[in-house]
Amino acid sequence: MAKDYYAILGVEKNASDEDIKKAFRKLALKYHPDKNPGDKNAEEKFKEINEAYQVLSDPQKRAQYDQFGTVDFNGQGGFGGFDASGFGGFGGFEGFSDIFGDIFGDVFGGRRQKHGPQRGADLEYNLDLTFEEAAFGVKKDIEIFRYETCEKCHGTGAKPGTTPKTCPKCNGTGQIKMQRNTPFGSFVNVTTCDRCYGEGRIIETPCPDCGGKGKIRKKKIISINIPAGVDTGNTIPLRGEGEKGLKGGPPGDLYINIRVKPHKLFQRKGFDIICETPVSFIKAILGGEITIPTLEGEEKYTISPGTQPGTIVKLKGKGITRIRGTGRGDLFAELKVEIPKKLTDKQKELLQKLAAEFGEDTKESKKSFVDKFKDAFGG
Repeated sequence: MAKDYYAILGVEKNASDEDIKKAFRKLALKYHPDKNPGDKNAEEKFKEINEAYQVLSDPQKRAQYDQFGTVDFNGQGGFGGFDASGFGGFGGFEGFSDIFGDIFGDVFGGRRQKHGPQRGADLEYNLDLTFEEAAFGVKKDIEIFRYETCEKCHGTGAKPGTTPKTCPKCNGTGQIKMQRNTPFGSFVNVTTCDRCYGEGRIIETPCPDCGGKGKIRKKKIISINIPAGVDTGNTIPLRGEGEKGLKGGPPGDLYINIRVKPHKLFQRKGFDIICETPVSFIKAILGGEITIPTLEGEEKYTISPGTQPGTIVKLKGKGITRIRGTGRGDLFAELKVEIPKKLTDKQKELLQKLAAEFGEDTKESKKSFVDKFKDAFGG
């Protein structure tokens, strides 16, 4: 029974070239032998995906396939040229180097470049800052651990005075190829060499310091200037401060992830800050000078008589410094009028006199709830 290439790639028969390409990329990444070492089912699935893409990505082959539907390919008709020679160059994985280079870049096609320069890995570091450090900026020394080139063997991995040798099993390619002939063509299964593990060379006498790895894990102190205005979730890249590259490759990068600790008084909203400021009920009534906390210390502010609870006072330019900009945000202080819970007899007497001046009766009512209900509804 012929294979349904559209079903294999999971696309409709009217799928565009781009849809077919995306489907192939997704499935090939999932079933690629490098991601499924030793998994024969994945290997067969990968070959099947390659076969489907080889046909559907070629306009002429796809047209012939669409014309003959699911007719079995047996080299005796139907596709004519699609016998064993028709798939010449299909060659399993090897025949797809151009496809991989076009679709995956260095993901798979880069295997052949393994012996050349390799970029170092990126590193991450979580840095905790106080609210003030984030607001004004700070210089920090951070401690990281990363692999550095072994100074004893200079990165070769071999004991000084010796040199690595070419792997006799893969002849330095780092890959083992096994060819299998089928009615559909010659399939080549490419696997990582199990003798040199893909390196293409064997170190018979490893370096005593690095054990043949060519690199050693070391502690590194790095000074970094944190700009004013950073916030939780910001990331600062330090180019070239990641793992060292191999075989002359460039180093990776170090990414500093910022985490700002909460403040006891202030909350941040963008580049503005918000706080609550207590005000006595006497000053709220009569007006007067109050103290508002800021990042630089306390600041005096005069409120008007009759200031209401919840009033917002704005102090311009007392917020967070703007990153890559000019000026600062503002500070918004919400006034919380404090009502005393305990009063002396003298204070109560004075307040009752004041209440009388305003025409308010502060004496406790002796009426029952039923009486109040009757009064309210004219009962």
